Amino acid sequence: KPCPLCDEAKEVLEPYKRRFILQEVDITLPENSAWYDKYKYDIPVFYLNGKFLMKHQVDIQKFEDQLVKLELQKD
Repeated sequence: KPCPLCDEAKEVLEPYKRRFILQEVDITLPENSAWYDKYKYDIPVFYLNGKFLMKHQVDIQKFEDQLVKLELQKD
């Protein structure tokens, strides 16, 4: 904290908030040291349904495409 890049990403994702659950991970906490080691220079990082999706900034088209795929699998 603070994380302006994370704040910006959350703003971009705001219109989609009813379609997914955002789980934030503070990589500076000791229990998240593996994430810190892996992504300390690449924040923010996004996983969707447990799979790596994107890093550095939101690629809204990629996010939307993957979200729709997941939603279609549920039906």
